[in-house]
Amino acid sequence: MVDRIIAIGFLGFIALSSMIFFLFALVIWLTTVLFDKRLHILHYFTSFWASLYIWAMPAWSVSIEGRKHIRKKTYVVVSNHQSLLDILVAFRIFFPFKWVSKAEIFKIPFIGWNMTLNRYIKLIRGDKESIRRMLQDCRKALANGSSVFMFPEGTRSETGRLKAFKPGAFLLAKENKLPILPIAINGTNSALPKHSLNFHGIHEIKVNILPEVPYETFAHLTDNETAAMVRTSIAEQLGQS
Repeated sequence: MVDRIIAIGFLGFIALSSMIFFLFALVIWLTTVLFDKRLHILHYFTSFWASLYIWAMPAWSVSIEGRKHIRKKTYVVVSNHQSLLDILVAFRIFFPFKWVSKAEIFKIPFIGWNMTLNRYIKLIRGDKESIRRMLQDCRKALANGSSVFMFPEGTRSETGRLKAFKPGAFLLAKENKLPILPIAINGTNSALPKHSLNFHGIHEIKVNILPEVPYETFAHLTDNETAAMVRTSIAEQLGQS
């Protein structure tokens, strides 16, 4: 019962505060969009907004290692996907990128509207036309110098075990001759399992930013071979090799 009360209170806090933060986001967008073409200022504000929800939950202890591996480059960023919390946790890196996210999230009042302001990229899973548009939007973002963040598993893992990686992110990296930045997120599945919005106690969440994979490393590989190689590096970090 206590867990349920904590969860309802936390979700209520998110719902109420998102109204206020969206107004700030709208003002930032209106005052910066003409000169901040990649919307970095808005993204950093969004990172603060998301991080606030992690900071507001003392039961979630988040540590981030490997920030030194992030350079001033355009990356195709890929991460495993254990939980809805992965999104909030990834914002804690405070690194500018464009999310690729399922279209339903964009419909959430205030939070989804802010995603639209940020020009994050929509995807309807299983819809071939949507996948084509998503890849095209990613190409535009990358060509503009914006990194793109994708979950190559395609959906959250039920158990936390790493699923097979789809090749889309690796296709983009290869055709644009860009480095891949792998990220391993561990502990979010226990803190907030798939299909649950309940409170699940105290948990340590770890984010490891791995060394970039230069284009030259996978230039001779197929997209599926590159996906398997990067998956292996993330699996080893998660202790799932």
